[in-house]
Amino acid sequence: MRPIISIASTTLGEAIRRKVLLIILLIGILFLVIAPGLGVLSARSETTVLRGMLLGVIQLTSAVIAVVLTVYMIPNEIERRTIYTILSKPVQRWQFLVGKYLGAVLSLGLMMVLMTTVMAFTFYLQQRDFTAVPELVKAPVMYFVQMSLLAALAVFFSTFVAPLVNFFLSGGMYILGSLFNPFFQTLDQSPTTPIGAKVAAKLVNVILPNFANYNVQNPIINPGQSIANEGAYYFQVSIYGLFYIGILLVGGILVFDRREV
Repeated sequence: MRPIISIASTTLGEAIRRKVLLIILLIGILFLVIAPGLGVLSARSETTVLRGMLLGVIQLTSAVIAVVLTVYMIPNEIERRTIYTILSKPVQRWQFLVGKYLGAVLSLGLMMVLMTTVMAFTFYLQQRDFTAVPELVKAPVMYFVQMSLLAALAVFFSTFVAPLVNFFLSGGMYILGSLFNPFFQTLDQSPTTPIGAKVAAKLVNVILPNFANYNVQNPIINPGQSIANEGAYYFQVSIYGLFYIGILLVGGILVFDRREV
């Protein structure tokens, strides 16, 4: 356990020092700060627009950070040859990979906490309604699970593809899992769908991570909507995310264990 904690803490320090991540974070925070001023450009309800913009900025910024943070993680260690020094010590390959992933998740979590704090402060200054802040914070909590899943996906791909390919591959699967998973679920559940299409839809649902599970912003943006049995839903999708993260890490460990570095 000690090697994992050591690698995770080192990865956290490296992530905090990476200028590109800090620039992305600062851009996200800047958009959060100026979001109230942009809200007046819309004819819709000011509160609805503000909530949508704030949550959208956090989700987009977090997704970019999650991918950029992880696609170079393994390749950089191999390119700089630091991996030889690490693996020459009593450190197993699976400990190295898990430690790297946990360090990335910790870094991502810290950045998301900072953005969420700025979001809550900005919302309060604009609306002067502290009671609405806890409701608004629910979405970033689910986004964190979503981005941890995205980070696990990128770590898995980083064990056998180049960083640039990984960037587009992970980003593409995130977009597909966010936009098209609900469509495949509907196709699978519809009684009028042909058997062949149902099998294909079910197969896609199993292979493709369902990132759409964590897009819980609609009930928060539009108070008229609601999630049935909200607590049970959040628990269910969190368990789904942890289960899928475990599968991706095990897959990455198996690939990395057989890779020559």
